[in-house]
Amino acid sequence: MNCLAPLLIAAVCYLIHTGTARADMRSDTVELLAKLRQDGGATRFPDELRSLDATLATADMYSQLHDQKNAERYYKLAIQKGSLILQRQQTSAPGLSAPSVLQPISSAGMQPASLTSASTPRVPVIEQQPEYISSRLVGTNGAYTVVKGDTIRLVAGKLGVSRVQLAAMNGLTQKDSLKAGQVLQYNNRRIVPEHRIKDGIVINIPDRMLYLFQQGTMSYSTAVALGTPTRTDQFVWQTPTGRFKIVNKAKDPTWTVPPSIQEEMRLDGKEVITSIPPGPDNPLGKYAIKTSLPGILIHSTTKPWSIYTYASHGCIRVYPERMEELFKLVKVNITGEIIYQPVKLAVTDDGRILLEAHGDIYNKTKGLATAAQALIRARKLEDKVDWEKVKKVVSRKAGVAEEITLTSTEAQQQIDAVTAQSPS
Repeated sequence: MNCLAPLLIAAVCYLIHTGTARADMRSDTVELLAKLRQDGGATRFPDELRSLDATLATADMYSQLHDQKNAERYYKLAIQKGSLILQRQQTSAPGLSAPSVLQPISSAGMQPASLTSASTPRVPVIEQQPEYISSRLVGTNGAYTVVKGDTIRLVAGKLGVSRVQLAAMNGLTQKDSLKAGQVLQYNNRRIVPEHRIKDGIVINIPDRMLYLFQQGTMSYSTAVALGTPTRTDQFVWQTPTGRFKIVNKAKDPTWTVPPSIQEEMRLDGKEVITSIPPGPDNPLGKYAIKTSLPGILIHSTTKPWSIYTYASHGCIRVYPERMEELFKLVKVNITGEIIYQPVKLAVTDDGRILLEAHGDIYNKTKGLATAAQALIRARKLEDKVDWEKVKKVVSRKAGVAEEITLTSTEAQQQIDAVTAQSPS
């Protein structure tokens, strides 16, 4: 590591804390990435650099979509990731002292309190979380600023979090009103599910998330609404699992009402409608993507508050602004798969183990605890996890990635407890 490293770290700190133009941020990130590769980072920290590449690609995607807010957010996160790798390179090099630790920022691009002006709305204190670096993770522990018209239900849908969780984190009830400028704490950090798709779409039903992959790297993700779990002798509205292809895309689509929904209208005593033209009354919204699965569309919605719930007749609803972005990225003939993984496991680049559990909404598993145990044993991690933490994650079903790593102190406590119970 040459003498430029401390200067680069200082520059990174400045960029994170003060911000800069998107073009400058991208240039600095690319320069930092080149420096890391030049110093052997690709060999020493391959997973970290892949994660940095993926974050930079996401930032570039938002920049191309002229989404300045999200572009800057991901450029800042890329810079932060690069700086952490740079620090690891410096501290592992002989004869060099460790640099001061950067003040963490969330991928929401929050500034430290010391840099916030008195006129800025008060940001809630966010519980400090470890910095997890892994290409298997998406989302953040951050803050959201309320805009006019927001409700807890709508914000939860935008962020892809539970309404109950969002309200609880901010000392609110689900019926409380929100005010423009109000800042809400949230945690939507989650694990990207296991999948077989290199270029295409993965939708995980219990996760209520859609992931887009390009050349093996996740380039886009968004919360969705899926089919209601309700089943009757006549109707099953659950979203099906299985492989598919994108067969068509339509802007301002006409909705041809499926015969099953027409029959539901008839049985409910409603007027039977066979099609709805483009316009504000069309439940497909402005954009629709047709899959090869019978009757299954990925589409915008006139009910944005339904996102991150199970409320459709099987289709995949996407928040309107997010659907506009997705529509530009998805190409006809790409493949996709709808999967069902209520429990997900990931190991970070530095060996920490994360577990995420969702409700088994369609009752397709033999139990979440059994699923968690199977994942842990398949990775041969039985002696590296705290099983009490596993039990709590499965019980809470919070839908966020939570650490279950067994620390050395906890391991010794478990040994002491077993020893105390053993006959002398």
